[in-house]
Amino acid sequence: MQQVHAAAGASRRRLLTGTAGLVAAPFVIRSARAAEAVSIGVVMPLSGANAQFGINARNGVQFVADQINAAGGIKALGGAKIELVVADATSSPTNAASVAQRLITQNRVLAMIGAFASSLTIAISEITERRNLPLLTMSFSDEITGRGFKNIFQVVAKASVLGKAQLDLTMQLAQAAGQKLERIAIMYEDTAYGTSQSGGLRAAAKAAGVEVVMDEAYPLGITDVTPLINKLRGANAQAVFPVSYLNDSLQIIRAMRAQQIDIPTIGGAAGYVIPDFARGLGPAAEGVLSISPANYDLAPELTEPFRQRFGYFMVHEALENGVCLSVVAEALEKTGKADREALRDALRGHRFETGLAKAMTGGAVQFDATGLNTLSEPVMVQWRGDQLVTVAPGHLARAQAVWKR
Repeated sequence: MQQVHAAAGASRRRLLTGTAGLVAAPFVIRSARAAEAVSIGVVMPLSGANAQFGINARNGVQFVADQINAAGGIKALGGAKIELVVADATSSPTNAASVAQRLITQNRVLAMIGAFASSLTIAISEITERRNLPLLTMSFSDEITGRGFKNIFQVVAKASVLGKAQLDLTMQLAQAAGQKLERIAIMYEDTAYGTSQSGGLRAAAKAAGVEVVMDEAYPLGITDVTPLINKLRGANAQAVFPVSYLNDSLQIIRAMRAQQIDIPTIGGAAGYVIPDFARGLGPAAEGVLSISPANYDLAPELTEPFRQRFGYFMVHEALENGVCLSVVAEALEKTGKADREALRDALRGHRFETGLAKAMTGGAVQFDATGLNTLSEPVMVQWRGDQLVTVAPGHLARAQAVWKR
């Protein structure tokens, strides 16, 4: 696991050994002068299949915490520093819930941020809702803010909206290239994320009169995608929409290239918008499109310092998890007290437009009664070398899309 970059302080890690193997216990990242600290729980998959996403997400939260602390902490709380209590969800919903419970009872966190994968976030939210603790997330699943919970806050558009935008923006790009999109293929991993987002794709296709000639779910962590790609070859689709995490995304593109299937590929964020995707595929990644809740090139003045510190562009999970902490800090400045209920009410009752919140597509964050950020607008991005460039919608595009027929 890569080292934590802690500003002017140290991190401590303890390992617990159990029958299931080694599980990282929560560790605290604190300022050297954190006498009146505000503890924020950060639960991410720091090991297992989604570890790189979790590391990116943790880096984004740490990046913002260090900026807040360097600027004098939470001024309305007498300069209280942000203290992050970081824990490993180990890519398991059961472990994620257990770790969240521990952070609440033992570390007395004021709020929690996590946990990238929707299945992990849903499990954690059951705990935080019972304990009346605000949970902020950039997970996509519609279920997250669809259960009437009072303590959940989703800073990105939900999966069905992302799925709809995935199709709608693709149709705009195809039309601009002189092609009418009539037949598409959908393949998705069968978790909360994949199921919700593919539902948005499916509904958008029906509304647009586009035929879905392939609609296939597959298990997360699939070891052989050959049957999927064989079916894609015979489907006569004009474009394919895979919704998957990193390992699956690499397998899908490699198998498509091996069979010389070169139709436009439009990923569902996650595995398609991470630097490891381009590194793992090399030239095969060139031109691959993906939907994304946000992109670093929309606010380079805010995201470039992240690249300088960590050595790679600010991937969307780093950006959005950083936004979660930025929003918490602004809410604390508004309430002037470290109280869970006051924080929850402030999160739901204000428009947040300071710090990294300005890097979101709406230029701010504002939650509705369900906890969903109503200002988030999905964007289409495309790989150009080792950079991910925003190409749609037009008012946010930083370059023109390259459409492969």
